[in-house]
Amino acid sequence: MAKTYDVVVIGGGPAGYVAAIRCAQLGLATACVEKWLTPQGEPALGGTCLNVGCIPSKTLLESSEHFHRATHGFAAHGIRIDGAVSVDVGQLQARKQTIVAQLTGGIAQLFKANQVTWLQGRGKLLAERQVEVTRHDGSVEIVEGDNIILAAGSLPIDIPAAPRDDVRIVDSTGGLAFTEVPKRLGVIGAGVIGLELGSVWSRLGAEVVVLEAMDEFLAAVDQQIAKDALRQFKKQGLDIRLGARVTATRSDGDAVTVHYKDKDGDHELGVDKLLVCVGRRPATDGLADPDADLELTERGFIHVDDECRTNLPGVWAIGDCVRGPMLAHKGSEEGVMVAELIAGRHGHMNYDTIPWVIYTNPEIAWVGKTEQALKAEGVPYRVGTFPFAANGRAKAMDAAAGLVKLIGHADTDRLLGAHIVGPMASELIQEMVLAMAFGASVEDLQLTIHGHPTLAEAVHEAALSVHGRALHKVN
Repeated sequence: MAKTYDVVVIGGGPAGYVAAIRCAQLGLATACVEKWLTPQGEPALGGTCLNVGCIPSKTLLESSEHFHRATHGFAAHGIRIDGAVSVDVGQLQARKQTIVAQLTGGIAQLFKANQVTWLQGRGKLLAERQVEVTRHDGSVEIVEGDNIILAAGSLPIDIPAAPRDDVRIVDSTGGLAFTEVPKRLGVIGAGVIGLELGSVWSRLGAEVVVLEAMDEFLAAVDQQIAKDALRQFKKQGLDIRLGARVTATRSDGDAVTVHYKDKDGDHELGVDKLLVCVGRRPATDGLADPDADLELTERGFIHVDDECRTNLPGVWAIGDCVRGPMLAHKGSEEGVMVAELIAGRHGHMNYDTIPWVIYTNPEIAWVGKTEQALKAEGVPYRVGTFPFAANGRAKAMDAAAGLVKLIGHADTDRLLGAHIVGPMASELIQEMVLAMAFGASVEDLQLTIHGHPTLAEAVHEAALSVHGRALHKVN
């Protein structure tokens, strides 16, 4: 007879493991099915984010930033290094793996502490809220759940023009695992992943060429912020070519030739490694047995309502495999909401105040509406900006590029959007997320005292600028 749980979660990434922990905290007998194996063949929790996504990429970004400062920034501070500065890619990768192992191991400990049962293997939804678990040794177990939460995550999108060989032509996972710095790196896609990984290897000495099919850089970002960021990236040496559509690639074992087309015609580009980062797709292939009758969209996402209910009673879906941004924190909060709803409590998810971050240097972060979106919607608004070049803390940090931009409703003064390109944008944006969550006005930010000298003063000045009251720039 199949073992029965109150909740069975399929997927142990940021959406699934958080959902499982919260369900257990609420007194529900919970199991989580996760198939991930490390390169050493060891089972691991955390999904893409912790194993080959958010955490390892930020670790490499931090290491590459230290190297870049040592080679380009220390002299201005009077710090001299005698002899050449070199990078040990092996040690850099070992540090990354140590941090990943610490965090994934931490989730396993949290499962134990909260009495979540970890079922190691691949989960498949069957009819009548049953789950087939295929373990790594090939054995199969059937478990049942009064509720099932699908948190299958996502996978990199492959493109026919650049078939992956995982040696010369790689996806984001391969781009995180290079054992040496490529002399010349090609990147297909100037999105979040392409820019972050391109930045890592550029700082470590690679010549990086980014090919982006769209004519507009970071089209989803406020365009004033995007254009400022593009200037900074080009100044750093990133060769970003817009309107460049890759048509074919050829790998001869030692190099890759990339054929692409832009407004000026056909071109060839020779690189040592090619990183394909054109987006991600929901990992729903084989997730549900046809007899389960789970409804998917045309693009393979699981169809859900505003509270993440699927078309099947007692079956929920969260994270990258459902509509909305593919962001770890979005999936985690959906997991908490669903856990609360299953337990008969009130679940809450505010999709209007989800922060976005690109961890380049300068960082890019935003929440709420862009100026171009408000124009298209016909919403009256006011804009205020403040440059980090006029911020004392940013100057002291040698990080004075970029700006803060706030957008308020022209009639009600409610904060509608916040956009930053500059130092620690990922941290600064959280103030505006909180402000928007509480329905704050621009004036509320104006009347809030910000410490001096801090980067956050740029937020205060941008708020003052919305009403033409900035104190440290000419209005």
